Amino acid sequence: MTAFMPFEIISGNPTLGLVLLADHAMNRLPPAYGDLGLPASAFSRHIAYDIGVEDVVRGLAARLAAPAVLGCFSRLLIDPNRGEDDPTLIMKLSDGAVIPANHPLTEAEREHRLDAFHRPYHGAVGATIASVAAASAGAPLVISVHSFTPAWKGVCRPWHASILWDSDARAVRPFLEALARDKALVVGDNDPYDGALRDDTLHRHCTTAGLAHALLEIRQDLISGPTGVNAWVERLTPILADLNAMPVLHEVQHFGSRAG
Repeated sequence: MTAFMPFEIISGNPTLGLVLLADHAMNRLPPAYGDLGLPASAFSRHIAYDIGVEDVVRGLAARLAAPAVLGCFSRLLIDPNRGEDDPTLIMKLSDGAVIPANHPLTEAEREHRLDAFHRPYHGAVGATIASVAAASAGAPLVISVHSFTPAWKGVCRPWHASILWDSDARAVRPFLEALARDKALVVGDNDPYDGALRDDTLHRHCTTAGLAHALLEIRQDLISGPTGVNAWVERLTPILADLNAMPVLHEVQHFGSRAG
């Protein structure tokens, strides 16, 4: 039986100085966990993964020849974009869905999920960033891709995409400006979430290390099929190539953090 891998690394060309991340790329579970007590329909929802992101990141990695790291386990098992002490690390209830296998949860099981899934994923992210830093002329630029639901609690979300960030705006400002050139797009700035989250993936690997970065959120209905995915890959490829060509984004600079 093939072992369950908690991450996938797309090697790319590390000398380019760009790293792509997809924390919530997949909705998979190791066989030992079955379905966590949930119906199969739960795993087609946003509570299980970021819809469309895997295909977008694979497309961008191919077009840009960029190294990428994809999370291979469902966020319902454990959320790789949360710190180890975050109360939402292992959700008991997510958007109305009770996760039976997550409550009650023993401390031993919590540690097992950290050791088997969460920590290996972050080890892969750290190792990929380090390998790109060693191979390229400067510090890596790190772009993390997520997706968000078209509506929340009955309220439509107007944004087609958004950039989330904490305190380092070096990549954020030109990224926002490039997206805004398309007048058909409504682009958010820290919407519908705030990017300052202590010990999330970018805080852990970039903010604390002084690496330029940005978190891109794309509305899920826009990338739920091949046509939308291809359109966003086409849109983002030149934008990310231009960002990656900016020397200031390959310098180590510390800006602190707004995260508590």
